[in-house]
Amino acid sequence: MPSPTPTEVLDVVGRLEAEQEIPDEMRADVRLLGRLLGHVLLESGSDGLFDDVERLRAATIEAYTDPTSDAFDRATAIVSGFSPARADEVARAFTVYFHLVNLAEERQRVRMLRRRDGAASRDPRGTISGALTALADEIGDDAARERLGSLCFHPVFTAHPTEARRRAVSASVRRLSDLVDALDADPRGGAAEDRTQRRMREEIDTLWRTSPIRPEKPSPLDEVRTVMGVFDDTLFSVVPEIYRRVDDALQGADSGARPPAVTPFVRVGSWVGGDRDGNPFVTAKVSRKAAAIASEHVLHGLERAALRVGRGLTLGTASTPASADLDALWVRLRSADEDAAAEVAKRSPNETHRAVVLLLARKIVATRTRNADLAYRDPDDLIADLRIVQNSLVAASATRQAYGELQELIWQVETFGFHLAELEVRQHSAVHAKVLAELEAGGERSELTEEVLEVFRAIAFVQDRFGPRAAGRYIVSFTQQTQDLANVHRLARYAVGENGTPPVLDVIPLFETFDDLQAAPGILAEIVDEPNFAARLAQTGRRLEVMLGYSDSSKDVGPVAATLALYEAQAAIAEWARDQSIELTLFHGRGGALGRGGGPANSAILAQPPHSVDGRFKLTEQGEVIFARYGDPDIAMRHVDQVAAAILTASAPSNEERNRSAATRFADIAQSMEAASRARFFDLVKADGFAPWFATVTPMEEVGLLALGSRPARRGLSVESLEDLRAIPWVFAWTQARINLAGWFGLGTALDAVGDENLLREAYAEWPLFRTMIDNVAMSLAKTDDRIAHEYLALGDREDLAALVRDEMALTRDWVVRIVGGNGLLSNKPVLQRAVKLRSPYVDALSLLQLRALRALRDAPEGADADPEVQRLLLLAVSGVAAGLQNTG
Repeated sequence: MPSPTPTEVLDVVGRLEAEQEIPDEMRADVRLLGRLLGHVLLESGSDGLFDDVERLRAATIEAYTDPTSDAFDRATAIVSGFSPARADEVARAFTVYFHLVNLAEERQRVRMLRRRDGAASRDPRGTISGALTALADEIGDDAARERLGSLCFHPVFTAHPTEARRRAVSASVRRLSDLVDALDADPRGGAAEDRTQRRMREEIDTLWRTSPIRPEKPSPLDEVRTVMGVFDDTLFSVVPEIYRRVDDALQGADSGARPPAVTPFVRVGSWVGGDRDGNPFVTAKVSRKAAAIASEHVLHGLERAALRVGRGLTLGTASTPASADLDALWVRLRSADEDAAAEVAKRSPNETHRAVVLLLARKIVATRTRNADLAYRDPDDLIADLRIVQNSLVAASATRQAYGELQELIWQVETFGFHLAELEVRQHSAVHAKVLAELEAGGERSELTEEVLEVFRAIAFVQDRFGPRAAGRYIVSFTQQTQDLANVHRLARYAVGENGTPPVLDVIPLFETFDDLQAAPGILAEIVDEPNFAARLAQTGRRLEVMLGYSDSSKDVGPVAATLALYEAQAAIAEWARDQSIELTLFHGRGGALGRGGGPANSAILAQPPHSVDGRFKLTEQGEVIFARYGDPDIAMRHVDQVAAAILTASAPSNEERNRSAATRFADIAQSMEAASRARFFDLVKADGFAPWFATVTPMEEVGLLALGSRPARRGLSVESLEDLRAIPWVFAWTQARINLAGWFGLGTALDAVGDENLLREAYAEWPLFRTMIDNVAMSLAKTDDRIAHEYLALGDREDLAALVRDEMALTRDWVVRIVGGNGLLSNKPVLQRAVKLRSPYVDALSLLQLRALRALRDAPEGADADPEVQRLLLLAVSGVAAGLQNTG
């Protein structure tokens, strides 16, 4: 049999591609990248690798497109026949292919966003300007502008270990992305195209040779630096551009020549280096360093921005005279930094605005290097100086210079301060109780107690050094009673002593389990009367933040009951807050996968209960979600625009009435679904021996070997108990087994309990919460595979549990298709359907490799050491499946 040509390798052509409506540009990218990967495998792979990859590719495509054929068995036989070394290479080849396809899809999305942005009349749907116009039609222009002024979108980056891709791999993919961009810009067929393709081939070869598996777990500070890359590459420049686009939409040609109509509405938070719930590697020392690293990055960014603005202000005093306040500022700056002022004055004669801004850049440098003589005390002082420059320019009629790049610099300082992202601390309520018991008993303090107290001193240090916004939010995991919240203030007092001053703290309850969500309103009603809480409420104008846990509630009672319980909890908390005249912000602890509250954020926002948003939305962003949403500037701008638009729209009277009336009309359906789904979920997870069976039929235990993040996969219990298993490996393991159980299990039974197909279709059309649930489950089920799932479930030798899972999967799929309509899952979402179908056969190949490794591990004699080659193959396949499915946990 002749060897296939490079143009055939790992390339979405032939039968599979013919079924998909792939845009021509994306088709060309996938073919080019696949062809270049083929060249790399022929050059750098071992003899015969290319042929084996192509054989497996062809078999998995045939099995996917024709389920009745024997191609699945043939693909399984091909995988079984590989030597360990060959299986390793094949797994890496398919993983690289997924990175390339993901890149091609991302670049196509960027192309479409740029074309949309460059169109003569931009489509206002899903934009802040469009949402504002629609809102004004309902409540009037002044009221709509007022709501825009109080808008807040608050993403919080977390270090939860759900990014399976190494940073080195991400960097290589980003470089390739830049080359694809360059290829778009180069004239086709010329020398420039040849050079770009040569560089692409070199980069793909680098990607092939780079191990996809981290050699060791990253430290918390490694995770901090990874998130900083997103800030440096996109957020710092994207946020002011978003504000500018909104201002352009509101003011038209006058934007940039008059005071902005938009105020900064993005606030960034971070748990990276602050979240110590179950992570012994996050210490007070780490938190201090995390804050310092973030400050270093933002001050570098502000320094560069100030220098760019200053160098551009070449406005002579004859045409643009300085105001008296600006002259006074120049005198103060010159007195504090005489040598630099003399040099600046020499290079900027009679250009006072330029000279002042350049010296302000020097003060930013001094702030970063801790030069006490020149450093700013806090960002408000820098903003005040920049306002002096701005007002002077306005007085001299240089309004475009006043409200152009200088305004964008002011927006950056207002958004990021000197801290970049507010460092939030999270700790488990049980830890607080244990430490307090020890403190009250007296005697020698344990290492745990000293560390907990040191955290409060670290918060005080961060507030003092980087400003009061730099830290202060303290989340209490598993809040189950009022005392859990009051304990935080008691510990803070212990930390500083009777004569010390505790840090300013906003203590945030985190309600996670089903019972805790139901108890939340009662706990909140009690805590607001606690003296420390009441004092803080008075200081903040009665602002209160409450966090809701999606992942643990889903693991507790199943995804359907958890979704409905979260809605009811939000509705009850929002009603209580309005009665108490409290400005409530609900903090949504959403993960990347659907089993952890993931899915499109904008549709989720629009499905929230009345008054639970009110212009404010805060959520966690983690793992692969951070890079998917914020890794590319164009995509980041679109994401923030869409989410902010949804936040405005959520509080529109029409949207709130829709949610209110739907919740009332379909209340009986919700009650029936909740009870039926929870009972079905308990049938599975409370079955005798479920926990060890789960660990057998999924790579749950082995996930702990993958160096995803610094956090341990479990809080210490064995696989005999799921109660303390973290939600992330729970979701990750089911995803890897191509079952995705955490995202859908129980829905089929819930819908069957209702039974009325026409009524359920009406609910899908009229009830946003139900529609979002069904659409998310459709996405989750589309990534499952019956035959692959059957192979994983067969590992456990428990046909009763396996049948329960298979039957519920089939029932759920049937009901979802009947409700949504069409001829299959995602028929109403063709772009998403295409993406899933494009990948599925190749994910199948990696799943078969993973199954081969799992069988070998499960068949090994009890007590025997695991074969390192088998373990490595398993982890390679885990990494590849994560890349192919584009979500992990």
